[in-house]
Amino acid sequence: MSIQFAKRAAAQILKRGRSAIRILPGNVSDAEKALTKDDIRRLIEKGSIYAVKEKHNASARSKMLKKARESGRRRGIGRRRGTDKARVGSGVWEKKVRSQRRLLKELKLMKKVDNKTFNEFYKHVKGNQYATKANLLLQLREHGVSITEEEVKAINNKVSLEYK
Repeated sequence: MSIQFAKRAAAQILKRGRSAIRILPGNVSDAEKALTKDDIRRLIEKGSIYAVKEKHNASARSKMLKKARESGRRRGIGRRRGTDKARVGSGVWEKKVRSQRRLLKELKLMKKVDNKTFNEFYKHVKGNQYATKANLLLQLREHGVSITEEEVKAINNKVSLEYK
């Protein structure tokens, strides 16, 4: 048929683009005579038609940059987008929220907090209203919940034993 047909058929067979298909100069006439995809397959098996090796993105540069960042380079003020809190990462927020929720749960089990107060403060914790557990305790005390320091230490010890 034609070279165009041979290239198109070879591209479909080899699952590559037409521009990646090459025909050896000595076998162009064989490629022109090919009428079916079976003929093209035979030429591919013979080596007359082949696909250029796929290119891959070189990762050497990115590896160098990653290594530089690990040693503190490329982390300056000019590179930063977002506030310091935004750059901390989600893990810190999750850890904080989980510890505050555990505290509320323990206070509820100790009957220091009723359901209504528990739900109210749980939503506040979800809304990131308390920066620390100490801040949460302060707000609970202002709300009228009586908690001593010994009880807080007991809760912390109990929780730390459970989650180790």
